[in-house]
Amino acid sequence: MVIARFETHDDFLRVHFAAKEPPHSSDFHWFWLRHNSELDRHPITHERIVCSSELPMELRPRFVRIAEGATALDIDWGDRADGKVSRYEADWLRAHAYAPDRNPAPAPSSDTSSITIDFARVGQSLGRLSLRTIERAGALIVRGFGTDTEALIQLFGREGLSVIETHFGRIEDLRTDNTTNRNTDQLGYTDSAVHLHTDQPFLDRPPRYQLLHCQRPAETGGDNFVVDALAAAHHLADIDRPAFELLRTVPVTFHRRQKAFERVLVSPILDFDAPGGFRIRYSYFTLAPHRRPFSEMEAWYRAYNRFAQLVRDERHQYRFRLETGDFLVYDNWRMLHARTAFTGARWVRGVYFDAA
Repeated sequence: MVIARFETHDDFLRVHFAAKEPPHSSDFHWFWLRHNSELDRHPITHERIVCSSELPMELRPRFVRIAEGATALDIDWGDRADGKVSRYEADWLRAHAYAPDRNPAPAPSSDTSSITIDFARVGQSLGRLSLRTIERAGALIVRGFGTDTEALIQLFGREGLSVIETHFGRIEDLRTDNTTNRNTDQLGYTDSAVHLHTDQPFLDRPPRYQLLHCQRPAETGGDNFVVDALAAAHHLADIDRPAFELLRTVPVTFHRRQKAFERVLVSPILDFDAPGGFRIRYSYFTLAPHRRPFSEMEAWYRAYNRFAQLVRDERHQYRFRLETGDFLVYDNWRMLHARTAFTGARWVRGVYFDAA
């Protein structure tokens, strides 16, 4: 048996075997490989002399290479192995393949070009194209539309969407000197960073779509980013099923308290029984303190943090800057959105929509 090639990933190594019969490939966690290294066996008895509990879970190699003759892989674990190299025979890897020919769910995309169009190129077909793109990818960035928000509202209205008024009003003027909206005592009306979240998770039915329409960009900062939480959920289920199941089944409390508004809702973060097949509620700044049995609290935090680390990884985010006249429209049941801190008189108008 020989090794044709390999692929290194954050948490695992994929080995491709030059074999006519399956498995043709298999995935191996880095930790599993390190735990099964011959470096941790007694030189005479060949018994394992290291318990897995003595190894850090975050192990990553310094390099991987195919050994001469392609019948083995060499992995250099760096300082953790005192510079020694572990060798894994191809026959041994294939015999112990615990994830043969695995078809992984991909992590969320970061290719902003795939969700960006110029208004000048699409013109009056923008509304129809917007909804098709949102259905496919969850979000759309449009460059050069202009600053007329009411025209955008009419455009989406012709596609069957209606404006949803919230406790902020009909249209939000997201700016630090806001004088047009109610209940502005929240992060969106400051110049602080607002990290990934969904809007209105404390409502029984959060608005389905949100439009963010740039009237004036910040002097510095104020960049936007969105993440496909549906793709992130499927990816989490693929790499850490227990974490996924906890986020899907454990109810958490969202509590929005402002001077003139208060609302509480209890729901799991991931909801695959929602209309349309998926809805995520995710808002770190409106989460009430978690209440889990003592024996389950650490497991819950590990699951939540695993998902948070996944979506907060910039490699899984669409990141961009809206200039005057540009807008972002996205599915608030599917996408997480955020912005960086900024300086200057940034002004973005926000509008919620739902199917009429």
